[in-house]
Amino acid sequence: MLLLNDPSDAPAGPKVVAIGSFDGLHLGHQHLIRRAQSEARSRHIPLLVYTFDPPSKVFMKREGFLTDLSEKLELLRGLGVEIALIVPFNEAFSRRTKGEFLSDLRTLEAQHIFVGEDFRFGQGRAGGLEDLNAVAPTHILPLLELNGGPVKSSRIRELLHEGEVDGARLLLGRAYVARGIVQEGDKLGRQLGFPTANIEVAPLKILPMGVFVVRVQTSQGKFGGMANVGYRPTVAGRTLRLEVHLFGFAGDLYGQELSVEFLTRLRGERKFDSLEALKAQLAQDAESARKVLGI
Repeated sequence: MLLLNDPSDAPAGPKVVAIGSFDGLHLGHQHLIRRAQSEARSRHIPLLVYTFDPPSKVFMKREGFLTDLSEKLELLRGLGVEIALIVPFNEAFSRRTKGEFLSDLRTLEAQHIFVGEDFRFGQGRAGGLEDLNAVAPTHILPLLELNGGPVKSSRIRELLHEGEVDGARLLLGRAYVARGIVQEGDKLGRQLGFPTANIEVAPLKILPMGVFVVRVQTSQGKFGGMANVGYRPTVAGRTLRLEVHLFGFAGDLYGQELSVEFLTRLRGERKFDSLEALKAQLAQDAESARKVLGI
């Protein structure tokens, strides 16, 4: 996949262009990109995905984002996208007029444009369908409906903030993933008989709160496990942490990047009266997680 940061760097020639933040690359996004890809193949021209980094949540810091750039690019490659234009979404970009945005599309030689029905662009969200049609025929795809509502990134964020990873998985079409580097922790888990990897994820990456069944990709392979996301109130913790315990793993993970798939939620985080009570609960959690994983 060819990666670009400026429209003027795009290869010459007509293209089908799919535009959007695509935070999460959920089932709705996937449907839009596949439709655009089908159009591109029928016309024997490349598909270019015009998207943003960070996602256009620059004004939504409380909600956070679903996919960082590396994950988004990996998912786009998996969809067979040939060209990705990654434009920095910052204060300067947010002030661009709709005319400047349309100029990008002309520079890209867009022959057909694909967007979702809620897509707007330019300062003050001034640009719409009629403006895009002035550049090239524009295909507006309605939002997918699933499980009683639209498939939208905002809905997935809400589910994750509630710890509902099962619902998020349904809308994403895959398990929700968090990636990060293993940092040295206080080794409390080891004392309790459940050694954990303390994973530092990107700022503003959404982390669902609670105790979860997970699968974790390491350089040594993929392992089932359980994860705790929270503040560790039993030991008066003050910072949000993602900690994972891997079943059947022995070794050192410090400095390694791990990819954590959230499969299902076991319970919420809570404060225990003693470390012994916490240890007993962890044993129950491990048994429940192993049943879910079938190990």
